[in-house]
Amino acid sequence: MSVNGYRDYFKVLGVDRGADADTIKRAFRKLARQHHPDVNPGDKNAEARFKEVSEAYEVLSDPDKRRRYEQFGQYWSQMGGPGGGGSAGFDVDFGRYGNFDDFINDLLGRFAGGGGSGGFGFGSGFPAGFGGAAAPGRSPAPNLDAEATISLSFADAFRGCERTLSVNDERVQVRIPPGMKNGSRLRLRGKGNLQPGTGRRGDLFLNLQLQPHPIWRLDGDQLRAELPLSLDELALGGEVVVATPDGEATVQVPPGLTPGRSLRLKGKGWPVKGGRGDLLLTPTLRLPDSLSAREQELLQELRKARSADPRQDWIGAARL
Repeated sequence: MSVNGYRDYFKVLGVDRGADADTIKRAFRKLARQHHPDVNPGDKNAEARFKEVSEAYEVLSDPDKRRRYEQFGQYWSQMGGPGGGGSAGFDVDFGRYGNFDDFINDLLGRFAGGGGSGGFGFGSGFPAGFGGAAAPGRSPAPNLDAEATISLSFADAFRGCERTLSVNDERVQVRIPPGMKNGSRLRLRGKGNLQPGTGRRGDLFLNLQLQPHPIWRLDGDQLRAELPLSLDELALGGEVVVATPDGEATVQVPPGLTPGRSLRLKGKGWPVKGGRGDLLLTPTLRLPDSLSAREQELLQELRKARSADPRQDWIGAARL
């Protein structure tokens, strides 16, 4: 990439010389993620490559620097211009940042006048020193908030639970209330990242993800499940014992229940503010893997005695 001290910044980022600002930014983000030291711990080549792509972006994202670079090549930094001359050497203090997105957004803010902080899932721990004091001439990283993604079983989300997280070497006890849904977000004030030397501390945001359950499915505040029924239960109805998230219940199945029509159990569903939502059970026909001789005999009799053709209306309506 370097000949006599000259770096082709376009080749460093893998873009054409006519690439616009958005293309350069996308290329930088991709390469920076690939070579970031957090992704390649202990890899000096990756760290050097990371600094190289950062240096290339610093030059090509600045219209004046890019103009001089394209005009004067390896001597661009000696040709003066706003901000003075000097090398574009890029030095990175990785300890200032706790996650990749904050680092990238800080760079984009410094190089292109933007800023901000993006979310980042850390699991159950956060590195110490996230959000350190800014170096002279650099804009301080104002956002000390931290984010974590917590995976919950359906049972933990239904009943509520406690989790212990490690944040900046501090153990934080988190109480997750009952009834949390997938995508719910909890905020713990003053439990985020600490800025050394200032005492400033951000908030900790927890993003909750519910693991799928083999039976239950959330639909808003309602809990849904399929209810397996036999042929005689669907046709004749009667009392059947069903499962609920916290025990069993007896429900009355009406005769001639059509598959797809739901039975509603009020107050037996998902925890909501002030109580519980409803539980909706959708009947499905469950036939045995094999039939006894007596069952086959009865079904043969049913076939002979059947008074209606179940496809009569369907055939007429389906004809084009």
